[in-house]
Amino acid sequence: MSTLIKQAYVTTSSQRLVTVFTAATFGLALVFISGFASPETLHNAAHDWRHSHNFPCH
Repeated sequence: MSTLIKQAYVTTSSQRLVTVFTAATFGLALVFISGFASPETLHNAAHDWRHSHNFPCH
């Protein structure tokens, strides 16, 4: 015989704000790190990615 336990996850507005801020910071970091990459190989990969996603780079 098994017992099913239901758990409710309650998030506060401050927890949501931290989550949104963390996701936005991570996303912006990815864009700017790939945009200003200095090694040639990484720069070329980022350049191709920018062109394929219509991100202005010139």
